Amino acid sequence: MEHLIQYNFNYIYSINQSIMKSTTKPNTAFYIIAVLALLWNLMGVFFWVSEYFLMTDEVRAALPPEHLELINSAPSWNMIVYAIAVFTGLLASIALLIRKKIAVGLFGISLIAVLIVQLYWIFIMDTVAVMGAQSVIMPLIVIALAIFEYFYSKGANQNGWLK
Repeated sequence: MEHLIQYNFNYIYSINQSIMKSTTKPNTAFYIIAVLALLWNLMGVFFWVSEYFLMTDEVRAALPPEHLELINSAPSWNMIVYAIAVFTGLLASIALLIRKKIAVGLFGISLIAVLIVQLYWIFIMDTVAVMGAQSVIMPLIVIALAIFEYFYSKGANQNGWLK
């Protein structure tokens, strides 16, 4: 009986050791995408800070009056949701780079905030009427990248790359 217990203990121990040693490591493309996501979201933070804290009177004077009116007419909640989008995107990118599961949830929050801000900008503020059809290109790129980041992080989690 003692021999059987020892055998089972050794068997369970060896399985545990093999599980502990077998980590699924992401490929090089994962790290390239994670770094690009980090750079993209750093740019988002930079633009948010620039738009709400660094826009000088000279910059405002250089903008077309219609563009300035769009910026000034945006509700204050828009700035808050925009901040949520860029800062959760930045945190999610960092989490993805260090392979943490929380990246999926953070990218999800960022995606929802991006959709709210960009769709409001396109449809409610009617930027196409003020700035032309080309004004929707960047918001659509932002939406597409936010969707990609979310689903890529979700796939990375399903592949076992995130802890």
